[in-house]
Amino acid sequence: MADSEKGTTLATTSGVDHHPRNYADNGSAAAYRNAPVKSNLANPGTLGLFSFASTTLILSLYNTSARGVTTPNAVVGMALFCGGLVQLLAGMWEFPRGNTFGGTAFSSYGAFWLSYATILIPGSGIADAYADVSSQEPNAIGIFLMTWMTVTFLLFIASLRKNIGFIALFFFLTLTFMCLGAGNFVVASAPNASAGLIKAGGALGIVTALIAYYVGMSELLASERAAVVGLPIGVFKHD
Repeated sequence: MADSEKGTTLATTSGVDHHPRNYADNGSAAAYRNAPVKSNLANPGTLGLFSFASTTLILSLYNTSARGVTTPNAVVGMALFCGGLVQLLAGMWEFPRGNTFGGTAFSSYGAFWLSYATILIPGSGIADAYADVSSQEPNAIGIFLMTWMTVTFLLFIASLRKNIGFIALFFFLTLTFMCLGAGNFVVASAPNASAGLIKAGGALGIVTALIAYYVGMSELLASERAAVVGLPIGVFKHD
């Protein structure tokens, strides 16, 4: 559950309006700054997590050569509209709810999927630019993926005081990017080398997608007034 959602729940359950304007007359600047502001925006976390999970699952299955598929271009539509546009929108909706972590993560991975899809679109000319030197393209993609591994690792650090679900999600996603990036470096140095690291990255990506589905479902059920079941994600208690 997002921090701002917790603030909304507090205001609702206590029966007291905790809007900062109610603290303006008592002279307490600290109370004014720390007062939770009720948000009428629904929690976009499930939308972003489901979109991320679905796109990641499809690409990861391709990376493991599921059903003999080795060319990932069929993921372009999902990467553009589901993983890209929908996640970007989810991130923009997180910011007015006061959730900096969610807004940063969803917006960043939305941009990742849009940029990755652009690489795979033949009309973009990106692949054609490396036609003369075959080793440059996997090296370039490897650098691209390793950069996103760095971003993911930083988000992993920020998630350490969130909940176990997010910790597991960003931990496995970091490993996924690391294996995929290293796999591309291996392919660049030895074009006929085994794609074992890429398949390992695909397997880790499948695990990551399943965790994202679980966390997203947990947030969806938590937002319901009378959910049939609750899914624990190991939320830490803060003082």
